[in-house]
Amino acid sequence: MKLILPLLLVVLGVGGGAAAGFFLKPAPVEVVDDDGTHDCLPSETAQPLKAVEAKTSSELEYVKLNNQFVIPVLKSGRVAALVILSLSVEVSGDQDATVYEREPKLRDLFNEVLFFHANTGGFDGVFTDFSKMETLRKGLSEAAHKALGGSHVGVLITDIVRQDA
Repeated sequence: MKLILPLLLVVLGVGGGAAAGFFLKPAPVEVVDDDGTHDCLPSETAQPLKAVEAKTSSELEYVKLNNQFVIPVLKSGRVAALVILSLSVEVSGDQDATVYEREPKLRDLFNEVLFFHANTGGFDGVFTDFSKMETLRKGLSEAAHKALGGSHVGVLITDIVRQDA
């Protein structure tokens, strides 16, 4: 009896998992290729493929900046928290070399925006609120446009952490 119960649980677990996978798989979606052929893909992969096709025509690249940004959050003249961010720049074409060439200027402008955001309360309270993050992204994007010109497409905040003191 001691061996039958664990064996029965294993069989039921494997059988239940297989049944759930069979019944819960996504329905196939028909996708028309550029050459006119029809392919059936699961619905989960249909959307990312369309998004990738749109982006490959403009050849976007993501350039991760080498070092993180460390921004102090001040309260009454004292450091109350530190915000650490990792940023990437989205550029068109083969502009990664341009980003690395202009990285000192880019980092300076990003620091200016990040310090301003911290001093205006952008990293206080719920700092990941949509409106606060949108304001930050807009400021970073304008700074990148100033440093890189037309090759810049967007700024991605890949990591953000606040450590309270």
